[in-house]
Amino acid sequence: MEWTGARYADTPTVEVRTWVDAPPERVWALVSDIGLMPAMSDELQSVEWVDGATGPAVGARFVGRSKHEALGEWATTSEIVEFEPGRVFAWAVGDPAEPSATWRFRVEPRDGGTELSQWMRLGPGRSGLSLAIDRMPEKEQKIVFVRMREFERNMTATLECLKKRAEA
Repeated sequence: MEWTGARYADTPTVEVRTWVDAPPERVWALVSDIGLMPAMSDELQSVEWVDGATGPAVGARFVGRSKHEALGEWATTSEIVEFEPGRVFAWAVGDPAEPSATWRFRVEPRDGGTELSQWMRLGPGRSGLSLAIDRMPEKEQKIVFVRMREFERNMTATLECLKKRAEA
């Protein structure tokens, strides 16, 4: 795990990785199926393609509905901003030019299996976290730190689920 940045304006990032004892094609089939993601997340409740999209491609959009005990419930629209079949799948939450977050999965053949990584960057656009920071600006660094650790935990759990499914 690596993560950098302390303030929202620093657009902090976090990345987690795991090695999967399965071929990249099998891992990719799981990673690129957004319908599987709610089952692997405590926060993400549902996802659905919108605007006629039926699968991942650059420019395709989906709505995700999430729930968090401290932040409440919300829905966001994400747009796929990077898509290299078999290798990279990334989406921006909100406006791709000024996203509230960007998320990326990367799949790479390694040592007879697959290295799977998930990366995310907070900001630069505003998000629900911005509202908490507006209310308590003196606690910004703590708010960002706590949320980034939460993302790290959730991402680690997601990769573990993907690894188990791919290796089954």
